This record gives sequence, C-alpha cells and structure tokens, in this order.
Amino acid sequence: MLRVPRLSVVILLAILLLSFTGVSMAENQWQKNHPRRTQVNKRLNNQNKRINKKLKQGKITPKQANKLKKEDSQIRRDERHMAKQNGGHITKEEQKALNQRENSVSHQIGK
Repeated sequence: MLRVPRLSVVILLAILLLSFTGVSMAENQWQKNHPRRTQVNKRLNNQNKRINKKLKQGKITPKQANKLKKEDSQIRRDERHMAKQNGGHITKEEQKALNQRENSVSHQIGK
C-alpha cells in the first residue's frame, strides 16, 4: 500500500481547488463582459438616466417614472435569466427581443 504524507494530500487538494476556482472566475469574467449582454445592459443604464432626467425636469410624473423603471427592471431580470440559461451569454435573437422591448420603453420616455 502506498503511503502519501498528509501534507502532500492537503497541498494537492488545495491546488485542485484553486485551479477550478480560476476557471470559474475566468468564465464569470467572460460572461459578465459578453458583447451582447454589455450592449443590452448599457442601454438599460442609459434609459434609467433618461427617466431620472425627465423626472427631474418635470416632464414625467413619479408614477410614470416608477412604471418605466419597473419595465426596465423586468427586461434586466429577463436578460439575466436568458444568460443563465445560455452559459453566461444571450443569443442574437434574445438580444433582438430585449432591444425591441427597450424600444417600447424608450418611446414611452420620449425625446
């Protein structure tokens, strides 16, 4: 029977754990920065700023602003759900669908 010192086993297990963590962190970084997700989320952030600006200018009511923000929040939740289902990214078709929904909110915000 082969005897392996305990310290060697602990070191080996630590190395294996760190290697899996490194892969997971690399995948998460790729997922977070995927171009289609970035485009959708950048647009959602921009729309949130537009909503706040219109509210501050008095061009929309707080009730209207809340409704628009809820719609954008639902789009963001859907984007995250889609990404979770697709290994951290969204497909071109999903991006198109999300952008169409964002277009609707954008029209409600106005120029």
